[in-house]
Amino acid sequence: MAIQSARIGILNDAEPRPDGRYVLYLMQQANRARYNPALEYAVEEANRLALPVVACFGLLDGESGFPEANARHYAFLLQGLADAAAGLKRRGIGFVMRKCSPAEIAVDLGAKAALTVLDRGYLAIQRRWYAEIEKGIDGRVVQVEGDVVVPVETASGKHEYAARTLRPKLHRLWDEYLDPLRERKVAHRADGLRLKSGIDISDPAAVLKGMSLDRSVAPVKRFTGGESEARRRLKAFVAGGYAGYGAGRNKPEAAAASHLSPYLHFGQISPVEIALAVRATKRGDAQDRGAYLEELIVRRELAMNHVFYTERYDSYDHALPEWARKTLAEHAGDERPHRYTEAQLAEGRTHDPYWNAAQAEMRETGYMHNQLRMYWGKKILEWSPSPEAGFARTLRLNNRYFLDGRDPNSFTNVAWVYGLHDRPWARRPVFGTVRYQSGNSLRKFDADAYVRTVETLCAAERGDG
Repeated sequence: MAIQSARIGILNDAEPRPDGRYVLYLMQQANRARYNPALEYAVEEANRLALPVVACFGLLDGESGFPEANARHYAFLLQGLADAAAGLKRRGIGFVMRKCSPAEIAVDLGAKAALTVLDRGYLAIQRRWYAEIEKGIDGRVVQVEGDVVVPVETASGKHEYAARTLRPKLHRLWDEYLDPLRERKVAHRADGLRLKSGIDISDPAAVLKGMSLDRSVAPVKRFTGGESEARRRLKAFVAGGYAGYGAGRNKPEAAAASHLSPYLHFGQISPVEIALAVRATKRGDAQDRGAYLEELIVRRELAMNHVFYTERYDSYDHALPEWARKTLAEHAGDERPHRYTEAQLAEGRTHDPYWNAAQAEMRETGYMHNQLRMYWGKKILEWSPSPEAGFARTLRLNNRYFLDGRDPNSFTNVAWVYGLHDRPWARRPVFGTVRYQSGNSLRKFDADAYVRTVETLCAAERGDG
């Protein structure tokens, strides 16, 4: 199938450079060699121009490292890049990786490219890279949006109030974008280009060891990065937990989760590929399919909408609706029966064993079931000295420990705890009219079984026999 025109944006509308040696693809958001619209567009253009394709990646390290990223995040990222590099090599596509910013490597290699192709992310730091590349390359620059089902600006031209306002727009459009992506054959291999890479990604552990970064949060055993592992997990989910997802998704003990969020965050699997697999299976029913596509497309792309149309999406004063900030301010002085420091929260030293278990799952394995994430966040608001402090703590803990932290979903879900994409509820101490969540919500699933599961997972991370 052709790549939908709405996915393609021209940043520099120049003719391809006639003396270009290759078509360059900056592989920064979509870190995969297959089911990648930006890469397939680059292959199409290279075949048309009788040129090879070179993919590149700029690895941020040291003081210029990606904000809040640590050894846990980088280990997963590097594992995924090693897998992607192997896939690119099999296809005859070159791969260059250096310790520098994505903009630096793109501008440098773009000087000898017939044209440069970018993928697309929505965070502020990514948008700064794209602006630098657009300014720094005197040639054709094309951006291809491939990590959402419906392109963000096609889905909506404004910040959406809630899922209920974006949902009908996505439902009207998504069939047009849920098409299989055909892998293009590379007509001209890049084997003879001999471009200097600077990093041998075939040994991701060695690359990680040579980086200057925060090692206080260790890599995890529970998840291995890479598109191969992502597809293995997708296949296992469709064959297993997907049947019953509609009824079991809010019950951790039901084992209905796909555990694909880290792979989506690092661009190691396409949401279109996941949606097509879910639609194609004969397992499950309409309830399962509807519930999963709601999470994968509506909720996830609502998050993309939020960060795209909110300039300071990580700021309490800018990310939250006015009504929520007003009611939280009115109740900022309310008595809080329990108060904890951020260190106590991080270490899971509260009076609530279920909250502590959720924090342990996050801290030790880089993941937490969605049902617990809501409870986890609401309690931080309740136990913090002010709503502003709670917001900052929630975001820091989220981004520090979760493998899928620092994601549009992260910023949006944290803001949801404080009233984003919601409406006023009954007034309560501390929360005002922001939605409250009590321990009664734990009765909807077997909370004790969840605690036992977390204990087993943490023991596996420690290597306990």
